[in-house]
Amino acid sequence: MDIIGKKNWFFILSGIVIIPGLISFFLFGMRLSIDFTGGSRMELGAKNAKSINQQKIENVFKQNSVKIHTYNYVNADTISIRSDTIEQKKREKIVKEIKNISSSINEKSFDTVGPTIGKETEQNALKAVLIASVAITLYIAFAFRSVSRPVASWKFGVCAVAALLHDVLVVVGVFSILGKVFGVEIDALFITALLTVMGFSVHDTIVVFDRIRENLKKNYNEGFDKLVNNSVMETFNRSLNTSLTVVIVLFTLLLFGGESIRWFIVALLVGIISGTYSSIFNASPLLVIWYEFDKRRKQNPKFKIKK
Repeated sequence: MDIIGKKNWFFILSGIVIIPGLISFFLFGMRLSIDFTGGSRMELGAKNAKSINQQKIENVFKQNSVKIHTYNYVNADTISIRSDTIEQKKREKIVKEIKNISSSINEKSFDTVGPTIGKETEQNALKAVLIASVAITLYIAFAFRSVSRPVASWKFGVCAVAALLHDVLVVVGVFSILGKVFGVEIDALFITALLTVMGFSVHDTIVVFDRIRENLKKNYNEGFDKLVNNSVMETFNRSLNTSLTVVIVLFTLLLFGGESIRWFIVALLVGIISGTYSSIFNASPLLVIWYEFDKRRKQNPKFKIKK
């Protein structure tokens, strides 16, 4: 299988997947939970929740001067309401008045996050992603320091991070679309999933890069593109089998893990499938493209990127 020879097709496929998500992200952003925005979230339990008059519940909040941001049905028996911050006394009053609407309603859970904490969570999430990316680049540059030709060791790190960012963009794009279409909110667990995906993506990419490093040490007489393609194929089954076992476990958790971790599992599933793809079809081909660019530049000192 000539993966390197067909690298442009794989990059086009990545673009087809990423671009719709980016468009959605820039147009609509992401639906943030109270973990980031601050506010209160109340979950109400009721038999056949959709039969409860939504307008009556919304009126209770309105009469208590509390603005509702989202009103969703978690499942057939649970209503999730996200609103402005509700103080304890006002909360008790609201719950009491809601119970007057129907005796079957009960409060299942209640969470409140201040706006300052929410903003701090958002900033820490961005810092975590940036620090992880820089640390990964430095680590791979150090680990591959024994291989400086024909590609500098730090370029392995940059290509690994490029594949990692590919996976981050895929997950972010998918959840931007899910937020717009289905009202899916991202919370602190989403950041956990994103960092996990980053780790998995780099782990998978390093396996391929390590085989490239081993083959380079053997002084193969073939071209760099063929060496990289052979290295990818030598690790192809291993990468696929490892990812498949993880996907099977996650799919099982998605079916039986419960509502509270559903979207966390979905984020992991999307990210790990994307990570497997990028480590095989993006990271190594990108390394070859960089090598070919440097080769042309050395052969022709006047060579420049066409604008």
